[in-house]
Parts: sequence; C-alpha cells; structure tokens
Amino acid sequence: MKWLILAIFVGCAAYIHLRGRVRLRLSRQITDHSTFMAPLNVLMYACSRVPATRYIAVDEFPELAPLRERWQEIREEALALRAAQQIKASDKYNDVGFNSFFRRGWKRFYLKWYDDAHPSAATLCPRTTELLRSIPSVKAAMFAELPPGSELRKHRDPYAGSLRYHLGLVTPGDDRCYIEVDGERYSWRDGESVMFDETYIHRAENATERDRIILFCDVERPMKYRWAAALNRFVARKFVAAAASPNMDGDATGGLNRAFASFYRVRERAKRLRKTRKKLYYTLKFGLLGALALAIFWPW
Repeated sequence: MKWLILAIFVGCAAYIHLRGRVRLRLSRQITDHSTFMAPLNVLMYACSRVPATRYIAVDEFPELAPLRERWQEIREEALALRAAQQIKASDKYNDVGFNSFFRRGWKRFYLKWYDDAHPSAATLCPRTTELLRSIPSVKAAMFAELPPGSELRKHRDPYAGSLRYHLGLVTPGDDRCYIEVDGERYSWRDGESVMFDETYIHRAENATERDRIILFCDVERPMKYRWAAALNRFVARKFVAAAASPNMDGDATGGLNRAFASFYRVRERAKRLRKTRKKLYYTLKFGLLGALALAIFWPW
C-alpha cells in the first residue's frame, strides 16, 4: 500500500511539473508547495467544471458581472486607499503567501480572506466589501499595486481549488505592464477583467512609468460533483484560511502567519548557507527529504 501511495504521489507530482509549457527548475519544483499538494490538485483538475486551461473565459462566472459593472466605484475606494498609503507591503513577517513579493515592489490591501471582510476593509472600503459579500464564490480579495519598475518572478500558487480574477482599476494601458501565464501574456486595462489558473507558472512586470492597481480575487473553482465541492471548501476553510494576513491592528491573523516569523528566521539562515556553501546546502536539503521519504516508506 505504501508503494502504491508513493507511485500515485510521484505520478501526480510529475504531472504538475510537466503541465504547461513553462516549468520550474527540477531542483526547485521538488520542494515547491505545489509538489506536496499534487495529488489533491490533480483531483481538483479532474473534477473541474470549467476547462483546466491557462486562461478561462470570464463569462463562465456570471456572478462576477457586478464587479465589472461597478468598477469605477471600486476604483474610487482603491484610489482613496492609495492616497492614504494603506495599499502597502507588510511591515512584519505575517504574510506567508506573498512575503517574497514585497521585495520587488508589490503592495496589497486585503478586503477579505476566506471569511468575511477584515474590519479595516469594512471601514475603509464599505462599498467594495459589501459588493464582495454579495458574491459567495469570491473567497479572497485585495487591492494589489504593482508600481513602476516592479516585477513578480516566476511562481505558481500551491492549491488548485480557486481561480484568479483580475479587474483593472488604475492601469498604464500599455503592453509593457502585463502578467504572463504559462508563457501567454495579458496586459491590464481599466475596467477590463481576466480569469486565469494560478497553478500554472506565471509572472508579472510593470516596465512603464505609471502605477497599476487591480482588484485581485480568488474565486472558488466550480466543480462537477457535490462531494468535490465539499472537499474543496473543507480544505479552504481549514488550511487556506490559516494564511489570513492583517492590514492593521484589529484584523485577523491566521495560524500560519502567526508561526511565520519563527519559520522565516530558519529560512534566512538556510538562504545564507546556500550563498556561502551551496554544495552543503543542497546535500542537507535533499538528504533531509530522502530521510523523510525513507522513514515513511521503509518496510519497518
């Protein structure tokens, strides 16, 4: 049974790695979060009611139409937040999901995270949070800013239970400001929206002199079967919700983010070791993974 489980895991991990045209280096993919989630993600793709493609037609999600129709109201609240300097990077190690993005200029203001609106969002963005509350399939939402010269390097999100929706609010209207999903580019425009599968490798860049602000949403992946939808909601509620990050005091902080500061100190030491003694770093890294696999699958 152990070897059957191992074979299923390796097969699913290989599928995740080979899926699409753009791939991570094998050494990076082995320890990427998406590898550990591979069996569950393959199940999500198999049960998906919408195509498991890079981009998905926004028309597949008619419940999102009010966001496009009222995009100018949403933009007004985003501009007010920017003027108040509330769309910002985290000043603490309490955003495990997006921590690496802050180093390259990306900023955010959470509107909700797999629950009701943050208190700060309900106070500062009442119209947007009320609109989001009326669309249950939107599980998480934020205003995301990509200032001039900023970039997000190649990455993939770990869990396939949602799809990513972007609505342009303040955009350069220039093809040099874009997101690239599995090698296919999309350039944001004011009032226009796009839906894509964030478990494909993607990257973003703003090579213009103008700012870019979007409404960024995680939308529940529609499922063919009730049991698959129930499983997806269970994982989101019990695990993804634990990555909640606050905008300010009084907002909820999930369990993963409460533990992230301690984990980050260990990670920083590991990164220093990789820079100074790369061979030792990779020997220890893959040695630990091998020891873990041996402990699980050795016929004791």
